Amino acid sequence: MAQHELQSEPVHRVFSRDIPPRLRVQPGDEVLLHCQDASGGAVTPETTVRTRRPGPPGHPLTGPVFVEGAEPGDALVVEILGLTHHGWGWSSFAPGRGLLPDDFAAPYLHIWRLEGEAAWLRPGVRVPLQPFPGIVGLAPAVTGQHSTMPPRRVGGNMDIRHLTAGTTLHLPVEVPGALFSAGDCHGAQGDGEVCITGIEAPMAMRVRLSVNQGAAPAFPEFRTPPGSLNPGADGAGFHATTGIGPDLRRGAQDAVRGMIAYLGREHGLSREESYVLCSVAADLKISEIVDLPSYVVSCYLPLSLFVR
Repeated sequence: MAQHELQSEPVHRVFSRDIPPRLRVQPGDEVLLHCQDASGGAVTPETTVRTRRPGPPGHPLTGPVFVEGAEPGDALVVEILGLTHHGWGWSSFAPGRGLLPDDFAAPYLHIWRLEGEAAWLRPGVRVPLQPFPGIVGLAPAVTGQHSTMPPRRVGGNMDIRHLTAGTTLHLPVEVPGALFSAGDCHGAQGDGEVCITGIEAPMAMRVRLSVNQGAAPAFPEFRTPPGSLNPGADGAGFHATTGIGPDLRRGAQDAVRGMIAYLGREHGLSREESYVLCSVAADLKISEIVDLPSYVVSCYLPLSLFVR
């Protein structure tokens, strides 16, 4: 099968069946996609919270890729073969956004140094990298331009952190050729991405694209390789906080606030550092949802993050 390469320019910042494909491939071909970070270059390793300027609206995506023979009703099979970072990334939050929109009065930005398979928040706090594309999706059948922000039946901004190398993703095709695009790569992220960013980073992503005729799933489905859910994180156990009540979002907020308090109390992190660390390394889980009127949400943080 053939191998192809797509540079990061020109990007597109919406999903649409009307965007001309940048590349046409045969089923089984491999494609190396060079992806910009979520800011599209508005953030650099030298950017500070004071000098940061907003980039254009929408995520910068690489594609679309037209896969010959893909038709509505088929599944596009995306084998994620590898992702390579460029040595840096960033995380940020701003008032009015994220899971805790009213808890912080000022914006915050952290530039990460990515070294091999790890990122450092500060000396002694090491986050293992699990690179994945935050956005991987196809063009929807509905005409017009569609924001990159919400996930859809055909994929998009799903932010599923287990779409790492070795994972196979099945997406329902709605338009001829599927029109595959990807971007918004993350070096690491916790389930929930609570401050609204993971470790945002430019990356190169290699995929193999195939077609399973007549096998479109109702929604995206994926299969991970063995041992991929928490690699490098289980060795020291976890500290977990909880939120309990009749509202899942409020429960998630209470669990994250509990973890922020724990990180300040036990590890001396600022509230801003703690919120970012929760977003890139802590997992929100619905621990219990059947005993009405209250639900239980847990926030799990691997203790292996803290090294001497």
